[in-house]
Amino acid sequence: MQRILSTQLPAHAGATVRVAGWVHRRRLLKSVTFLIVRDAAGLTQVVVTDPAVRAAVEALTEETVVEVVGTATANPAAPAGVELTDPTVRPFGPPAVPPPFDLYRPALTASLPTQLDHAPVALRHPTRSAALRISAAAVAGFRAALDARDFVEIHTPKVVGSSTESGANVFALDWFGRPAYLAQSPQFYKQLMVGVFERVYEVGPVFRAEPHDTVRHLAQYTSLDAELGFVADHRDVMAVLRDTLAGMLATVADRAGDALATLGVTPPELPARIPEVHFTEALRIAGAPADEPDLAPAHERALGKWARAEHSSEFVFVTGYPMAKRPFYTHPDPARPAYSNGFDLLFRGLELVTGGQRLHRYDDYLAALAARGEPVGPYAGYLDAFRHGMPPHGGFAIGLERFVARLVGAANVREVTAFPRDLHRLTP
Repeated sequence: MQRILSTQLPAHAGATVRVAGWVHRRRLLKSVTFLIVRDAAGLTQVVVTDPAVRAAVEALTEETVVEVVGTATANPAAPAGVELTDPTVRPFGPPAVPPPFDLYRPALTASLPTQLDHAPVALRHPTRSAALRISAAAVAGFRAALDARDFVEIHTPKVVGSSTESGANVFALDWFGRPAYLAQSPQFYKQLMVGVFERVYEVGPVFRAEPHDTVRHLAQYTSLDAELGFVADHRDVMAVLRDTLAGMLATVADRAGDALATLGVTPPELPARIPEVHFTEALRIAGAPADEPDLAPAHERALGKWARAEHSSEFVFVTGYPMAKRPFYTHPDPARPAYSNGFDLLFRGLELVTGGQRLHRYDDYLAALAARGEPVGPYAGYLDAFRHGMPPHGGFAIGLERFVARLVGAANVREVTAFPRDLHRLTP
């Protein structure tokens, strides 16, 4: 008899079926025992009245893996509107060691550090797994949106020979006796691949050794990167980003609707045109000094409130960041060279995306490096492509964990990360 999932039970009402999963909960009453079995799709209620089967079920522990064969019987009060009656229950192994918290409760009551210490079982809780389903749907939407626009998915090295990409601290490692580093970003490689495919994207891990111990930072996170050629300026990039986010949100709603419902989340409306504000105006709105070189988290929160109040938008673009705060490859604003053709996208008062137009002429790169007092040598392999002709181009990078955390209202990105890596955590 073929196994079916809990969500398929209504189609088999009246028939004998086989389900399998984990013992989610047992309710031991005087004359009946209710066994709740959890599988990847949801929960199945099993009604046990036979004394011998009841005794066997009572000897089981939560999280024991079992197979149940029984009659699918309609019952509106059951999780799927159908429950199993007259069952036989067979464990696949010995009784499981119960986890240090109850997975059958609506919310995990254990502290976040305890959950992370026991991640392999904590992630089985419906609220934790729901966030990961949303994450998976977001990635699927990212890929689909860019595939539809003729982008090509690429895969770039995560071990590099020099620490030149972003200025952030790096993780050093030994590469057959030579120094090497974990990549902070696919930035250089995705720019080079614009010279091959014109439009490219990548989904992959990036590594930052910055000693931030905050609710918004991880030492390893998943970056959703895109780069496109033949742009007029950064606004072409912003338009593609807006449509990409629309695709991500639509796919989350389509593929992860049950997960959204589990978490009580309604996806935000994405405006046809996301409001934007220049950096200088953003400082004024946030009440920051006019000579402030960057936006602090408090400024971002203030801008998020402003966007909601003035534009009914959970999203807002901040454009024109000072060139001094942007990487050397950023294209300056031709009308205001001290400011960049770069942008950040804030989602609910938090930086979610960084992007912009890049330099595309070899001589401009030489001048930019010289202006910052940096040698050309470490960038030789990267710069060589620009000697051979590159179009005006730009791109963006979305932090997946931040996106999901803001979408579901998580207070800490670790709540939506399966096995986070940060300043203190390297296991499990």
